[in-house]
Amino acid sequence: QVQLVESGGGLVQAGGSLRLSCAASGRTFSSYAMGWFRQAPGKEREFVAAISRSDTTSYADSVKGRFTISRDNAKNTVYLQMNSLKPEDTGVYYCAARQMNNDYWGQGTQVTVST
Repeated sequence: QVQLVESGGGLVQAGGSLRLSCAASGRTFSSYAMGWFRQAPGKEREFVAAISRSDTTSYADSVKGRFTISRDNAKNTVYLQMNSLKPEDTGVYYCAARQMNNDYWGQGTQVTVST
């Protein structure tokens, strides 16, 4: 089992940048596929980005070209670099880990983008 702790959220103006981090416990971090999801008020949780064990990345269309997911297996950490932020990017951002059809979630970090 893995425990996930997100950090790096906050308030930023439209057009600004934030970098989210997700620190994972355990010694098998490299064996997990990792992802970021977000949930805006009154909306369902949605996929943002993912990175596989072999560093293959995928993104939601709404964030392509603006967000970059990366991982550092030596630090047991996955990152989400968010540039050119828009008010519609506002929400709680959750880190997720998947291994053998088991999913694990962090507690979330709030991102608020003001106009």
